[in-house]
Amino acid sequence: MRSDQGTNTAVTCFYFDFAARKEQSATSMLGSVLNQVIKGMGRIPEEILWALQEQKRVVSGRKPRLADIVKMLQLITSSQHTFMIIDALDECTAVQQFWLFDSLKEILEQSRGARIFVTGRLHIRAEIENRLAGRVISVSVSPTRNDIVRFLRVRVREDQTPDAMDEILEADILENISGGISEMWVAVVMLTIPSYLIG
Repeated sequence: MRSDQGTNTAVTCFYFDFAARKEQSATSMLGSVLNQVIKGMGRIPEEILWALQEQKRVVSGRKPRLADIVKMLQLITSSQHTFMIIDALDECTAVQQFWLFDSLKEILEQSRGARIFVTGRLHIRAEIENRLAGRVISVSVSPTRNDIVRFLRVRVREDQTPDAMDEILEADILENISGGISEMWVAVVMLTIPSYLIG
């Protein structure tokens, strides 16, 4: 997280990892964003301190619930610009995506300072556009075949067993993988539009 106190701006990020799907939820994702924002603040607002202390008193210091985190983020982003970068959203489970979209929509509706940048593969695009209707601009980003070949060459040369591959096998790998993978690597970049600019 980067916080620029001169311009009162925070930048946070969260990466969804397929291998950690069971542990990564809407609550943990937005909780991480909240934690990053708070750590970068010079002074934590009294309302946020009170809410966090209240949570510690309830049920033996249970962690804040999703609704509580959303309210705290609404409060913070109403007084400072906050950029939330969410990478690989398509790796989040469908159930958690549902809760996350609802939460992001609530934050955007109440917070003029919130901006969200989301990346994911193409199949997530329709869901984002549907759930955050009128609030997003989407841009498709797809690697060229040359990009993929360059990436594969680097990885092949990092191989710890160089004798296991000759030039013919390397060429075969580059040809077959680069030819079939480009459609899978399409990313969708979603940029939120401030609510006051929506006509």
